[in-house]
Amino acid sequence: MTHLKSIIAQLQQIPHLSYLLKWVLLALVIGVSVGSASAFFLTSLNWVTNFRESNTWIIALLPLGGLIIGLTYHYYGTSVVKGNNLLLEELHTPTQIIPFKMAPLVIIGTLVTHLLGGSAGREGTAVQMGGAIADRFTHIFKLIETDRKIILIMGISAGFASVFGTPLAGAIFALEVMVLGRMRYKAIAQSFIVAYIADYTCTAWQITHTQYQIPFISAMQPVILLWIVFTGILFGITAFLFSQSMHFFSGLFKHIKYPPLRPVIGGVFIALAVWTLGTTKYIGLGIPTIVEAFSIQQPEYAFLLKLIITAFTLSAGFKGGEVTPLFFIGATLGNALFLFVPLPMALLAGMGFVAVFSGATNTPIACTVMGMELFGYECGLYIGLACFIAYLFSGNKGIYTSQIVGGPKHYFYTWLSKK
Repeated sequence: MTHLKSIIAQLQQIPHLSYLLKWVLLALVIGVSVGSASAFFLTSLNWVTNFRESNTWIIALLPLGGLIIGLTYHYYGTSVVKGNNLLLEELHTPTQIIPFKMAPLVIIGTLVTHLLGGSAGREGTAVQMGGAIADRFTHIFKLIETDRKIILIMGISAGFASVFGTPLAGAIFALEVMVLGRMRYKAIAQSFIVAYIADYTCTAWQITHTQYQIPFISAMQPVILLWIVFTGILFGITAFLFSQSMHFFSGLFKHIKYPPLRPVIGGVFIALAVWTLGTTKYIGLGIPTIVEAFSIQQPEYAFLLKLIITAFTLSAGFKGGEVTPLFFIGATLGNALFLFVPLPMALLAGMGFVAVFSGATNTPIACTVMGMELFGYECGLYIGLACFIAYLFSGNKGIYTSQIVGGPKHYFYTWLSKK
């Protein structure tokens, strides 16, 4: 009798094994596809960045590039122009398969933006590319609505993980970004598996990611803790300022009724700003400056210039993402705080790097994990405190307008929303 019960118990596990096998196979296909696409994108992005830095005259063509992007999306990309917000909307209320054209359109738009001197990132491109590629398999395998939500999460996870080389953070980001204050645990295994596969695939294509170093960490003491709280508040306020700048400039550009003209006019102002500043430091990804912020004193106003130029670029209709510019803003702000905050420069830059990102996207867990993946697990306490404090002080709305508020961060935000 006992032997029979054991056999029945083992048979009951077969549906679980088939379920796991199904998602592992899907993760393999999605991870390899998205990881390879990310490798192509990162290689292309590196090429256009190097070309622009060697031929700065090309920045004068930014208005023309804006016209090309504007016309392309106006006549061929209206169904995907919402970008990351479209993915979030489909996660919450699925209506139709993400058009595959989202992937090539956002890649081309991002490359043109960076080639000609816009200030943008790469996360938005990777996430949209991942979502569009992954959702193809919903159509191919005719998956049900519940499975489709998991597929979209896997696409976001794969894109984020492969483009930054942070599989743990990518997996958590895809789960955390959907609803402020809640996580969808049903997709957790799939998200982690596909993140690892996508990151491994991208690396297998000989793609290397930027390395950051925090060589020294202060011993935790009550006074140090107070300084971390203080800097976390400033990082959160900066994230709030970035989000509000995005919303402000977006509203401003909506006064231009013909959408293709928005990036043209925006391109004129950005090109003039670069000419006036006499430097390309504040356009593109800004990775050299981010790396320098860990060891070399930067101008105190660097974070503010990058904030304004990035918000203006993306609000005008240029393509890319917000995350790498947020890294720039946070790292240079942390660098500036070194002037009076008694913490190591590299630690302050690392804290700002992920904390401003945390506040702007409302993803403190993913950002804490990302900080540990990039800078080492020994700085996890400092990174985690900065990320969660920034998250609390960045307001109840971030850069993703379609992100649902599952629960207020604090009762103050509940009171404020009623006013």
